[in-house]
Amino acid sequence: MSRRTVNTSNAASVGPYSHATWAGDLLFCSGQSPLDPSTGRLVDGNVADQTRQCFDNLFQVLEAAGLEPDDVVSVNVYLTDMDDFAQMNEIYATRFSSPYPARTTIGCASLPLGARIEIGLTAKRS
Repeated sequence: MSRRTVNTSNAASVGPYSHATWAGDLLFCSGQSPLDPSTGRLVDGNVADQTRQCFDNLFQVLEAAGLEPDDVVSVNVYLTDMDDFAQMNEIYATRFSSPYPARTTIGCASLPLGARIEIGLTAKRS
């Protein structure tokens, strides 16, 4: 089987992976760190600023695949400090509309480049 992948210059990568891979009508998006794609650097600021950048990057990947936020069915959020949950959740609520996608939020010890958050998602083509 050959992989059908999606990549965009409007989202950064920190390793040898595709931004997303199709499996039938499902698009599995790699976790996005809060990297500014124009500089390749981590966004300075609090977890709210970093959450916004993660979603900006992910939504660029969705757009490159011909999808939009309403096509998202599941989101995985990784936080290095669960005390950041409320800030993340506040931004999250502005990026989707009801009914919201399924979501898992996991506390982890560390993330690449010292990020406070990483977000991945799965979307479905209608």
